[in-house]
Amino acid sequence: MRKTTSGVSVIGAGESPYTRHPASGTTTERVLADAVRRALADANLKTSDVDGFAACSFTLGPDHAIDLAWRLGLRLRWLMQDTNGGASAGTMLQHAVRAVESGDASVVVLVAGDLMDQQVHLKMVAEYNRATAEHLVPLDMLGPNALFALLTQRQMKAEGLTRTDYGRLAVAQRAWAALNPGAVYRKPMTLDDYLNAPMVAEPLGRYDCVPPVTGADAVVVAADERAAGTRRARVLTVSARYNSDDQTGDGLVTGLADCASELWDTAGHGPADVDVVSVYDDYPAMALAQLKDLGLVAGGEMPAFIAERLATRKLAVNTSGGQLSAGQPGSAGGMHGLVEIVRQLRGQAGQRQVDARLGLFSGYGMVLYRYGACATAGLLEAAA
Repeated sequence: MRKTTSGVSVIGAGESPYTRHPASGTTTERVLADAVRRALADANLKTSDVDGFAACSFTLGPDHAIDLAWRLGLRLRWLMQDTNGGASAGTMLQHAVRAVESGDASVVVLVAGDLMDQQVHLKMVAEYNRATAEHLVPLDMLGPNALFALLTQRQMKAEGLTRTDYGRLAVAQRAWAALNPGAVYRKPMTLDDYLNAPMVAEPLGRYDCVPPVTGADAVVVAADERAAGTRRARVLTVSARYNSDDQTGDGLVTGLADCASELWDTAGHGPADVDVVSVYDDYPAMALAQLKDLGLVAGGEMPAFIAERLATRKLAVNTSGGQLSAGQPGSAGGMHGLVEIVRQLRGQAGQRQVDARLGLFSGYGMVLYRYGACATAGLLEAAA
């Protein structure tokens, strides 16, 4: 394997507090701006230091990235607006790294987030895209739960899994969430709690379905020279695949399966080297699919991997609690995982801190008809 580094690092991270019930007057613009300010403060920078900006949001309209940048007082040389939801963190980071490498920008802020009250959420899932509006809503399938219930049934059969296996993942993530003051759900959860929860769409119960929240996440990206002498998360590589199966696959393999060999080869590492992982977890089945595609399920036996590595928390996966316990802040679901990796690598994770030198994050999403069409993953390492 060859090892290359981008010469670019993440030097700050911020998260606007998540909430299931946003206060009156809360807007998408305000939560995005709050996350940006927190990330800049973490990097010890001012808005005047920023010359690159990228944003992803489902609910910012009619404003765009440039409108938000103007309201934040940013004067820029590089601008990007992403629309790819759960995969947006990887997409924006990949482009930001290239922008810094080429000299198009020196300090880039990436932000994603949304206002997600009940009314907004229902409208979004009904009008997510044309395929949803024209083909799923007429079938009375409002939202993705039924789609991913079918996929979970298929995964159970293919991998020899039971609801207990999925429950072990959810319980482990809740244990991580108990150590994260920013998680929406921190109350301890037992396997019996999981198994006895109300059914949503067989075999998905309440704790299999990600809770939507209002919130936003942001990171600050800069050249290593700019960050000299500070603790940072150096970007080793980012890889992406879009429309990898043309919506004709079985949904059990994501675009990350195509990314994996490129990702590990470029970074000069293998799956066994990873200390901390954040995978996109709108449903347990998708978290497991990504872990497998990225080569982390050693030996290929999924039930044993869950029992020995996830349930025991020997492999530090979704140490924030993941979206299943921390909450899904709209389009910031993938950015949430990147922020957690950055915090772990910079020693900022508080009670949930692990001994982390190498971190892996992945994003997945943008359901066109049945399955996510976008997949991104990145490797970062701790540096001082």
